[in-house]
Parts: sequence; C-alpha cells; structure tokens
Amino acid sequence: MAELLEKHIVQLLMEQDEKGMSLLYDYYGDTLLGVAFKVTKDEDLAKDVLQESLIKVWKKIHSYDPKKAKLFTWLFRIIRNTAIDRIRSINTKADQEIQVEVSNVYNLGVNGIVPEHMDVRKHLNSLDEKYQIVLEALFFKGMTQQEASEALDMPLGTVKSRLKIGLRELRKIFNAPVILLLIVWI
Repeated sequence: MAELLEKHIVQLLMEQDEKGMSLLYDYYGDTLLGVAFKVTKDEDLAKDVLQESLIKVWKKIHSYDPKKAKLFTWLFRIIRNTAIDRIRSINTKADQEIQVEVSNVYNLGVNGIVPEHMDVRKHLNSLDEKYQIVLEALFFKGMTQQEASEALDMPLGTVKSRLKIGLRELRKIFNAPVILLLIVWI
C-alpha cells in the first residue's frame, strides 16, 4: 500500500500537480517536521525548514530516482541538509554581528580625540594606493579583515600584509601613539 501511494505521489509531483504536494504533506509532513525539529531544536525554525524543503522537493522532483532511494529517504536527506544549512547560516550570521555593547571603540569621548590625529585621512593619501584601499576599508568603512578581503576581492593574507605595511608607513609619518589609537580601533 505504502509503495503504491509513494509512486502516486511521485507521479503527481512529476506532473506538477498540487495534489501530489498535498498528499506528500499529509503522509510525510509530521515526520519531516520532527526531523527538522531534531536538528534545529526550535519549533518555528523547524516549520520554516519544512516549508523551504517542500519547495525544494517541488522544484527538484525530477532529480528523484526511485532506483537509488525510497521517497522518504530522499525527503529525509533534503530536510536534514536544509536544517543543517539553516543552522550554519544562523551561526555564521551571529558570529559576524558586531557587539557594540562590549566594544570600547565608541567610548573614546572628547578627551580621547587628539587634534594631531584628526588628519590621519590626509596622511593616508600619501601612502601607496594598495595600502590606502585596505586601510580605508578597515578604518573608515568599519569592515573586518574578512569583509575587506571579500569586498576588495583579495586574499585575506594580502589584506593582513597590506594592513601591517600600511600601518608601518603611517608610523613613519606619525608618532607611535597615533598608530596605537588605530590599532585599538581595529
């Protein structure tokens, strides 16, 4: 009975018949939601993962091969991988968020601003352009080294090297305290 229903669902989905999606949801929905919940440990997120997975099934049903796996096995892999991808995405996003509350960058106050430091941008222009671009991205646009690497389409190691050399060149122009201010700012 189950095998006949599975074939019927697959046939309807291949024909892009919405009845197939309805049967699929009725027959496998609760179990697939359970799989998503087991991975995400969050009911709302699990529901989102289920919905996203069903859309993938709808769009990719033609890649299903009944000779390689039963329908449930194929569905299980899709939902599990979607849930894992979503968790990774959330974790990556959380890791990249700036924690302003724990940062001391904004706590300089008026006393922390020294008039000699105000012309850093002017002196930055005296550097080689390849160093200017990296320092501009890191200090004036507030990018992390990784973000600068992606935005400037250059390897992370190159960004780090150009930062180091650029700061060394600025040190020649300024006294060490300015460079320390910039390094604290990083």
